[in-house]
Amino acid sequence: MNVHHLELFYHVARHGGISRAVRHMPYGIQQPAVSGQLRALEKELGVRLFERVPFRLTPAGEKLRDFAAPFFDNLGAMAEVLRAEQSPVLRLGMAEVAIRDYVPAILARLRKEQPALRVKLRAGLQAEMEAWLEQGEVDLAIVPLGRRPPPRLRCRRLLRLPLVLLVPRVRNIRTAEELWRADLALCPLISMPSTESISRKFQQGLRTRGLRWPVSIEAHSLLMITQYTAANQGIGLSVAVPGLVRDRRVRVCPLDDFPSIEVAALWRDEPTPLIRAFLQEAENQLPGIRPGAGPLR
Repeated sequence: MNVHHLELFYHVARHGGISRAVRHMPYGIQQPAVSGQLRALEKELGVRLFERVPFRLTPAGEKLRDFAAPFFDNLGAMAEVLRAEQSPVLRLGMAEVAIRDYVPAILARLRKEQPALRVKLRAGLQAEMEAWLEQGEVDLAIVPLGRRPPPRLRCRRLLRLPLVLLVPRVRNIRTAEELWRADLALCPLISMPSTESISRKFQQGLRTRGLRWPVSIEAHSLLMITQYTAANQGIGLSVAVPGLVRDRRVRVCPLDDFPSIEVAALWRDEPTPLIRAFLQEAENQLPGIRPGAGPLR
């Protein structure tokens, strides 16, 4: 069966006649040419596919239409899928706060150079993002770096962020020193899981002071910690990032003499041009993330 003849028959069956099909054909072709090629198709198959006047498909024509329609109906959708697969894709894993506050501006600048850029965002914990990288589920992860990353991953240290405590304003606590003098057993600690570098660095600082403060509420994002602190559920552990705490019910208490948190970019193999471009734009934002700190070199 001539596939071009089959396509012409599909359009004729869809639009209810040769003249109508010619007006809606996706490419230019004259009505006599369509008529001649459809007669050739009928001759090849040895059946009559439709009545001309008035137009009506024969039982054989209905069978052929039902066979051809799913293929030709989906050609446009398949073309879009194939085009999309050729568009540049960047799969990112990072903290929820970074996705909310910093990634949109970076992507806006990247899209000026690559308007077809597609982005897939995943928020998670450090261990999850390292696993996603090793399994090829993300291309780049921005994580708090509390230990040496796996040897299979490349690393670029970006900046340091100091730890802070978040205190509900309804509590009469303005500094960390006031908190150390209080009964910590009466102050529920809201923190990331113990495997996260933020939690490990904080507990390290507590041990140097001979203090023990177990976690009462384990949260999986800094935004969640802020929300629970604002609801007066306890004292939250976070990092000093401008704009992270937007709730007036929360007071930020610095932990200047505690270990700071390194934030790093992780990826596999040699960085692609797209990863390089994203990192360059991310580093351009570093002074705004922590004024005066700049990137780690």
